[in-house]
Amino acid sequence: MEIVILAVVIAVVLVGAVSGLVIGGRRKKQLPPAERPSATPTITTPPAEPRVGDEAETPRDESRRTIEEVDLPTAEAPEAPPAEAEPAPAAPEVEVPEPTEGRLVRLRARLARSQNALGKGLLTLLSREHLDEDTWEEIEDTLLTADVGVAPTQELVERLRERVRVLGTRTPQELRTLLRDELLKLIATDAPRAVKTDNGLETPAVVMVVGVNGTGKTTTTGKLARVLVADGKSVVLGAADTFRAAAADQLQTWGERVGARTVRGPEGGDPASIAFDAVKEGIAEHADVVLIDTAGRLHTKAGLMDELGKVKRVVEKQAPLDEVLLVLDATTGQNGLVQARVFAEVVNITGIVLTKLDGTAKGGIVVAVQRELGVPVKLIGLGEGPDDLAPFDPEAFVDALIGD
Repeated sequence: MEIVILAVVIAVVLVGAVSGLVIGGRRKKQLPPAERPSATPTITTPPAEPRVGDEAETPRDESRRTIEEVDLPTAEAPEAPPAEAEPAPAAPEVEVPEPTEGRLVRLRARLARSQNALGKGLLTLLSREHLDEDTWEEIEDTLLTADVGVAPTQELVERLRERVRVLGTRTPQELRTLLRDELLKLIATDAPRAVKTDNGLETPAVVMVVGVNGTGKTTTTGKLARVLVADGKSVVLGAADTFRAAAADQLQTWGERVGARTVRGPEGGDPASIAFDAVKEGIAEHADVVLIDTAGRLHTKAGLMDELGKVKRVVEKQAPLDEVLLVLDATTGQNGLVQARVFAEVVNITGIVLTKLDGTAKGGIVVAVQRELGVPVKLIGLGEGPDDLAPFDPEAFVDALIGD
């Protein structure tokens, strides 16, 4: 019995296995291949958009004209507005300088700033009831501090001693008159103080401005041009300072303010050549005065000083040199005298211009420099304004020093 059951089980298993094989074989048969898309797709043109007034239908083929076949209305080109001429650059406004007559008197307040140490200091000492040796030593110290110089100081003190001894009782007004008289004697000189601007020749008067660096030569030259224009002179400026950047521009600006022509050359050019051309231009224009601004130079540099002598010689080939003005900084004191000596050896100094004399107690430099060089102080600078250069007037100068 067991054998029969075992045989039946085996038979069922075999039948199941055969049925599974048959079904699996049928599933492995490939399905019919699907239609593959062609390599180049067919693009269908979308229907045209309906135009205004057309039915919503497929547009019909119709002939169209190109833009070349259409006659467009020709619009007249608008007339271009007439081209406006570029405005010419405005000429610089020519200033009218202040008259030179009485200019130092008008600038008296600025000069009076230096009176405390010199003028008022001396008056205070001389007003003491007893003038002993200590007082006279203080008077000497006051004069030396104001750069009057040793020899002029001793001379002035001796004269003051004598006059005070003779005068006896001294009122403030008597002391002021006494001191004024003695200071005027100290400053006095027989040489003319006016800048020589009329040589009596057909050629213009030629003035050369010299000095060390930083004394204000270019500014002084420009201000001197204003002084001369104020006196009715026609001026040509020569920018022979070719070593300092913008020196020629600065001088030209000064000239344009008063209508004076400036002759200049390239930066670093030959100063003597420019000075020569300036004089030549002044002769051609029949100018009254030619002002030549030279480069600032150290008085200790022999080569630079020799070049200054060359400028002088070249100018004199064109016309006589009427003035050589040495510009000194009043605040440099005795060092300014050393500078003056060296310049006087190279060029014939005919006049002194003292700048920066306002706000300083160095008013005595006027006395010292005149004694040292034997030439007069002709101009003094009392500020930064364009009309702060004044012809030197000894009486106005002394009055400003000692006050009213």
